[in-house]
Amino acid sequence: MAQATDLQQAFLEDGEDIRPPAGELWSDEPPLESDLHREQIDLLIQLLKWWWRDQDNVYVSGNLTVYYDAQQITTRNFRGPDFFVVKDTDKKDRKSWVVWREGGRYPDFILEILSDSTAQVDRVTKKALYQDTFRTPEYFWFDPATLELKGFSLIRGLYQPIEAIDNQCWSEELGLYIGLHNNKLRFFTPEGELIPSAEERATQAEQQLTQLKAQLRAQGIEPDIEA
Repeated sequence: MAQATDLQQAFLEDGEDIRPPAGELWSDEPPLESDLHREQIDLLIQLLKWWWRDQDNVYVSGNLTVYYDAQQITTRNFRGPDFFVVKDTDKKDRKSWVVWREGGRYPDFILEILSDSTAQVDRVTKKALYQDTFRTPEYFWFDPATLELKGFSLIRGLYQPIEAIDNQCWSEELGLYIGLHNNKLRFFTPEGELIPSAEERATQAEQQLTQLKAQLRAQGIEPDIEA
């Protein structure tokens, strides 16, 4: 949550002249509704940060406030997508995403995790905002309870549904498929391979080491004996 002083001092009013603050704006998002929501968002962030670990021009974040209109800070009319990606920007830590300080850049990809209390807003209000104001090229939502996944692509100013193929949706913005694996939302390569989590990568490395040791033993070499 944002510090009270940040919001209180976010704007200085001089008649009708409202000026943006000189300092940084802290994110002002409410707590996530459940462990399931937090774990899903954290997983998506972890996966893409690892996948793009060699790129320095993409920003991946989630549950972080996007300040998109200076005057709306005082009315608290701002949004914090559950997960979003901005391309062609600096990869650095931020306290929030402030559009007017980021060269007017809005997220290129947004995904919301639905819940009973937010589903209507995510499906209607936020969809309209991301389409008409943010002009975000792709918007997805995912319901962890029902496993509903829907994606939309901005075509001629309107969101059009992205067709699911084998229960996966292709994201042109990410260059990846989005689909389910063990009831979790995951990313898949263009070839259909699951992008592994840190735990899965560790397991894979352990399995490869075990296989290598078995191959050495088959050749009469004991791998665990020091020279």
